[in-house]
Amino acid sequence: MKILYLDCFSGISGDMTLGALVDAGADRHYIEEELRKIQIEPFTLEWRRVNKRGISALKLDVVLDPHTPPAHHRHYSEIVEMIHRAGFNERVVKLSLAIFEKIGVAEAKIHNIPIERVHFHEVGAIDSIVDVIGVALAIDSLEIEKILSSAVPLGSGTVHCDHGIYPVPAPATLEMMRGLPIAPTSYSLEMTTPTGAGIVSGLVDEFAKGLPPMIVESIGYGAGTRDLPNQPNVLRVVVGQADPYLNKWQVHHEEFSHEHVHGHHQPEHHHHGHSHEHEHGHHHHGHSHEHEHGHHHHGPSHEQEHGHHHHERSHEHEHGHEKHAHDDHAHEEDHPHVHHKHDNDGPNHTCIRQ
Repeated sequence: MKILYLDCFSGISGDMTLGALVDAGADRHYIEEELRKIQIEPFTLEWRRVNKRGISALKLDVVLDPHTPPAHHRHYSEIVEMIHRAGFNERVVKLSLAIFEKIGVAEAKIHNIPIERVHFHEVGAIDSIVDVIGVALAIDSLEIEKILSSAVPLGSGTVHCDHGIYPVPAPATLEMMRGLPIAPTSYSLEMTTPTGAGIVSGLVDEFAKGLPPMIVESIGYGAGTRDLPNQPNVLRVVVGQADPYLNKWQVHHEEFSHEHVHGHHQPEHHHHGHSHEHEHGHHHHGHSHEHEHGHHHHGPSHEQEHGHHHHERSHEHEHGHEKHAHDDHAHEEDHPHVHHKHDNDGPNHTCIRQ
């Protein structure tokens, strides 16, 4: 399974996500060609390689046509119709609408109006629409099957928007992150935008405290606009294959018997109340033991059933052509049972991957 991990240590925004996905290998040409299908004011995408406190990252800017002023705002219903009308494939439509639906539902709750009447200001701008659909196209390009994310720092302080001075995180951003893990930050600024929160709440399947078990294939860094004083303002994405053995590796120990052949002289053992059968050749070679092992159950309650019966064994040695019975040891005192450690080379475990 191909997975995507969003490492949001400096927050997340739409342009950071799209830049990081392209840096990780998403087909830029495919994304640009598909974005031209949107019935919207003219725009171009500008890609730059920048350095954010020592990390090389891809910066995306949506450049508008100076001769065509953009619409001031768009309603949620207009954006939904725009996506359906563009002719994207089914998955791109689904991913794009999932993000915008989260944003629309949050805005509707904040303003206490039906979702159809929600009108987006910043999110309805061309660059935010391009970012959202571009992210959907990039995920489609990379053939991602599952998306995971770290906890998300939202920021603090205030931010200027069309409604005036708003607290950070913006009300819609915080609403979208309800029920999802957020992370603290010491920066008094917006670390996660409403578009970034829409991407996380709309697309992420699972959250993890660190990189999930995976085979890493590619890594991408998408740059934010600001420069942070003590850390790189980038979003890191990691693309790869999920660990195929995660929670699927089970060991089954089958019941079996095996023979050990010892090519050395065996010292004479005095077993009390035991019954082993040893067959020795003329020179005590060809010493053959037969052990029957039951199933080994490994788990929290480590139970091992061994077929070794350490008590009440009949011990018979056959030396050459004579038999010596060792049951005639007379002992006047009670001896505790002696548990003998059988030093095998390890049982033949049959491992089955499911």
